[in-house]
Amino acid sequence: MVMSYESAREALVAVGRRLDSRGWAPATSGNYSARLDDGSIAVTVSGRHKGRLSVEDIMRVDLDGKPLTEGRPSAETALHLAVYRSFPGAGGVLHGHSPQAVGLSRAAADADHWAFRGHEMLKAFPGIATHESEVRLPIVDNSQDMAVIEAAIAPALALPDAAPAYLIRSHGLYAWGKDIDEAERVLEATEWLIAAELAERGFRKGLDS
Repeated sequence: MVMSYESAREALVAVGRRLDSRGWAPATSGNYSARLDDGSIAVTVSGRHKGRLSVEDIMRVDLDGKPLTEGRPSAETALHLAVYRSFPGAGGVLHGHSPQAVGLSRAAADADHWAFRGHEMLKAFPGIATHESEVRLPIVDNSQDMAVIEAAIAPALALPDAAPAYLIRSHGLYAWGKDIDEAERVLEATEWLIAAELAERGFRKGLDS
């Protein structure tokens, strides 16, 4: 699903405030985007606090990342564009920096994914109709070179049981959907699943001590 530039700007400002209120966009971290009805992409500009965005903090780029309006796009715009190229049905991409997501990625230091099994919350993901499912959340190492991250994560995202989301280790979570609302639902569900898994392991550790 696609939006006009004006509608996307307003929606991205609103989602930025919601994610910031949950502690998922501290300082100036995070970046958000939406596919537009003319084929271009609306994306947050670099260096803005996501809880204090205005429509002037949303710009347009083409699918090669070339700016179409004034502003400097987020440094991670290339990762958003990679999602749009790989998933033609994607209409929104959100990137957050919650402590839970970052903590899980660091705790699972040698893992290339985290598997969620048996959670009712799995039904928040598109195409999942039962808690009796398994979804893999890919994890990729961080890099200052976005092309390195894109190349590393592409094979994992092609697997049939991959979530519409992935973790960059020590960095944060990317999630997407057919529109901004679905991307937010995927992000929220993934954050909940991460928190639940960490809570479960903390509880088990307490029982064993």
